[in-house]
Amino acid sequence: MFAGKREIDPGLLDEVEKVLLSADIGVRTSQKLLEEMRLSLSRKELSDADSAWAFLRRRTTELLSSGAPPVRWDQGHPFVLLIIGVNGSGKTTTIGKLAAKLVAQGKKVLVGAGDTFRAAAAEQLQIWADRVGAALVRGKEGADPSSVLFDAVKRARTEGFDVVIADTAGRLHTKTDLMEELQKVRRVIAKAAEGAPHETWLVIDATNGQNAIAQAQIFTQAMAVSGIVLTKLDGTAKGGVILGIADQVGIPVRFIGIGERVDDLREFNPEEFVEALYEQ
Repeated sequence: MFAGKREIDPGLLDEVEKVLLSADIGVRTSQKLLEEMRLSLSRKELSDADSAWAFLRRRTTELLSSGAPPVRWDQGHPFVLLIIGVNGSGKTTTIGKLAAKLVAQGKKVLVGAGDTFRAAAAEQLQIWADRVGAALVRGKEGADPSSVLFDAVKRARTEGFDVVIADTAGRLHTKTDLMEELQKVRRVIAKAAEGAPHETWLVIDATNGQNAIAQAQIFTQAMAVSGIVLTKLDGTAKGGVILGIADQVGIPVRFIGIGERVDDLREFNPEEFVEALYEQ
């Protein structure tokens, strides 16, 4: 121990740790934030709650502000968005809500039902497509997902669609099987349209807590993930896990899902998110 080392007031430290962990930020990222706070603030500030919380809000906002440019939906003709994530994370609902947003902006949208291993997936996407005014390409149950999505992109090119949103499987017999399947999908889509997929977004369930970080690490090792969608923030989940993902994986959050309604998919705003995260 160095003489005169600045330490956080014990009472304040206890309060801050409770909030960080209850927000599901996780031990590793919480300890990093506390250490940064100890090194950045003066002795006086380290015993002042307002100074401590102001630092945490500012530093958390910085972590979540990736500086990534906005998505350019016109960078491909069609623009191809690949959606990945485990089953139950909210992929289907996210695709439906996103299709609704894009259709409302005047874009011609086609959805590719690439999760052919789950019987209900294509039916759910059909309901969403009919509801929001998007087209759907699907194959028979158990069909090769890559083939279905290749056909979807080719049809979009032929018929002048602006955007293709491609669903993928979220579970196969082993983790290795799933990652190999996703890599194959990406290769085949690239053959259907130059530069595709233009974006690959990982859908993460906020209620999964620290397991979500492990998921993010596995998917990003196998795929070139360019964005994250954080779902199910309508319940008790604070969503602090996204801080751990931003800290350890460094991928921008694009949207958050806060409810079941069509318009409950919101563009991610770091400042608003941090205010909600640290609500006392």
